[in-house]
Amino acid sequence: MLTTTIQLSEVRDDVQLQTYILHQSEEFLTNVKRPAVIVCPGGAYLGTSDREAEPVALKFNSKGYHAFVLRYTTYYQNKEEFLKGLPGDNRSNFPQPLLDLATTIALIRKNADAWNIDPDQIIVMGFSAGGHLAASLGVHWQDDFLAELLSMSNDQIKPNALILGYPLLDYTLMKEETEKETDEMKLKIWKLANQAVFGTSEPTLEELKERTPVIYVSTATPPTFLWHTADDGLVYAQNSLRFATELAKHKVPYELHVFEHGVHGLSLCDETTAENETHISPHCEVWFDMALNWLKKRVNVKE
Repeated sequence: MLTTTIQLSEVRDDVQLQTYILHQSEEFLTNVKRPAVIVCPGGAYLGTSDREAEPVALKFNSKGYHAFVLRYTTYYQNKEEFLKGLPGDNRSNFPQPLLDLATTIALIRKNADAWNIDPDQIIVMGFSAGGHLAASLGVHWQDDFLAELLSMSNDQIKPNALILGYPLLDYTLMKEETEKETDEMKLKIWKLANQAVFGTSEPTLEELKERTPVIYVSTATPPTFLWHTADDGLVYAQNSLRFATELAKHKVPYELHVFEHGVHGLSLCDETTAENETHISPHCEVWFDMALNWLKKRVNVKE
């Protein structure tokens, strides 16, 4: 396996692409190019979660996929800054994380032959805020502003499919719900996350709409697999429901699974990614196999 770290930013050492590229042995069919999955961990755009990073990439490796973990630009460069309550870095404001992801797809396509990757089978997987990032590229890849900012063609930055785990997809919904919230810690995180994305803890309704992927779903949006839990108390399940509704309106292929119970941040739902017992959920753990079965309709993979 080729494991390396590629720096994506000239001003932030923490903005990196971590590669998990499977070795192409002579014992395998030499003409088989594998699909690739880019994993975007969550973290409220304040940081990126380790629990939603390497273990997920390795799980995809075990099923025959090349994998990458994108440590995109976030408000804090490390956990210590967050714990100390230090001021964050406003370079995390959109569209910078979106540019990080688009650049990553273009980089993978550029190296597709060397890395034995099918350039038409690049999947973006995101959890929570990483799900928002993945969906944002899914609804904006064809827009002129991205191509112009990166001096690339739209086809270079196109994701071929999306997998979204408990994603934040509707900022207007989140504002409505957080206005009813009484938990001071949740409100603090919400304001910090807004600061990271918008540059202000109190963005306007227009700013919220501008960063809401649900509003921009179109026929150009890639096929999407979504999963959520009905009682997610941090990023509400309506985010996935509303996104799925828009996909259906535009006749974009999708699959949606809403499990009855499970805390936010489940990742793989087992001991390999659990921070505590609430992150272990056999009931929700099946999401990964469901996603693989869904992907089989769209990619060629040799385990």
